[in-house]
Amino acid sequence: MFHKSVYMGRRARLKKELGSGIALFPGNVDAAFNYGSNTYSFRQDSNFLYYFGLDHAGFSGVIDVNNDKDIIFGNDVDMDDIIWMGPQPFVSDMAAEVGIENTAPYAQLTSFIKSALKSGQKVHFLPPYRGETIIELAALLDISVSEVKAKASVELIKAVVKQREIKDEHEVAEIEKAMFTAYMMHTTSMKMAQPGMVEQDIAGTIEGIALALGGPVSFPVILSVDGQTLHNHDHHNILKEGRMMVTDAGAETSMHYASDITRTVPVGGKFNTRQAEIYQIVLDANTEVIKASKPGVPYRDMHFLASRVIVNGLKNLGLMKGDTEAAVQAGAHTLFLPHGLGHMMGLDVHDMEGLGEDYVGYNDTIKRSDQFGTAYLRLGKELKPGFVVTDEPGIYFIPALIDQFKAEGKFKDFVNYDKVETYKDFGGIRIEDDLLITEDGCRVLGKPIPKTIGEVEKTMAEPREWIKREGFI
Repeated sequence: MFHKSVYMGRRARLKKELGSGIALFPGNVDAAFNYGSNTYSFRQDSNFLYYFGLDHAGFSGVIDVNNDKDIIFGNDVDMDDIIWMGPQPFVSDMAAEVGIENTAPYAQLTSFIKSALKSGQKVHFLPPYRGETIIELAALLDISVSEVKAKASVELIKAVVKQREIKDEHEVAEIEKAMFTAYMMHTTSMKMAQPGMVEQDIAGTIEGIALALGGPVSFPVILSVDGQTLHNHDHHNILKEGRMMVTDAGAETSMHYASDITRTVPVGGKFNTRQAEIYQIVLDANTEVIKASKPGVPYRDMHFLASRVIVNGLKNLGLMKGDTEAAVQAGAHTLFLPHGLGHMMGLDVHDMEGLGEDYVGYNDTIKRSDQFGTAYLRLGKELKPGFVVTDEPGIYFIPALIDQFKAEGKFKDFVNYDKVETYKDFGGIRIEDDLLITEDGCRVLGKPIPKTIGEVEKTMAEPREWIKREGFI
């Protein structure tokens, strides 16, 4: 937990931004795994964490703008709780740690909200994503369950995005902690990518590293030699020479700030010529974005910069042809890069995505494209100091997409389909770093994780003593 002044400052800024009304932030509750008392690991709502900081189930927070008052609604534990969990602090003591003097039993939330509505105050709330929260909001606001998401407050969404998109030094420090865990996860994955290994062995090992270092993972581990499937959570393959293994994985800190890194390595530790050629193109796209990212630059422009690098590289290999700019404008690159360059990152690995991607990644001047592939770009608006964004270009050979585009006669002026056919067995490559936008450029966060061809091969060739040397045990 940060110092209480951090949370007090955040709530004060939100009051100023909203101007009036009640901002209601329901916290999360425990969710049953397979029966009521066997629950999933608890994960607090990120917006509740941002403003109230209490990582406990069964709380709701209220920011009363009109009366300049902040309230935590929650219940003190009883003896049954103490028997199973040991002594627990009072709600009032926990609230004081985040600078809140006013607390009340959870049952009083209903009368508080009803009274506010009766007096004509607007109750602002964010789009809910859990069923129990939707049901609770419907009861509190006296509306139907089907109306809840549509009635979320646009004013509150915009105010929260405006605050949370800028990461302060405390948040950056937490993300750096998550980056160290990612370093351990990815260097381990590299060293384990040997012929005969089962993907599940590697995926399970690196998830264990996240847990051991205070995790959990920030999203389910993506790890596969079938890297042409962008979010591949199937880990059944046995690794063989000649394949590339994609690992897209990150961790949360104990305060739930995230990392999100992707590396792609050759099974066995040595790139063959074809692998090295495609890999270097993706790496060039990644590094050119790092060089060019700075305040005021639309991240959509960075997406197209990466796309041009990819087109030029594929032209040099004979997989594409024609004018590079025309190819990108037409969307021909989306055959190989059918996703966006990156997204915001922070308390959520796709930061604030639950508030609506268009509110987070776009604005009144930069709108989302409807072009295939480019439409998946989560972040298009101008970069600002304090943004933390992912830079994750890739090249993928997706047989079904190749077949479809070829059958439809798409991009014949830009794609050499005969040669592309010979790459259908290739898979995919993605390289991802997390960038902090600074006053005059950007900084790659975390301890550098090997990504040049030489660095990857050297890391994969190291003996097993790497575990002790890196401080894992």
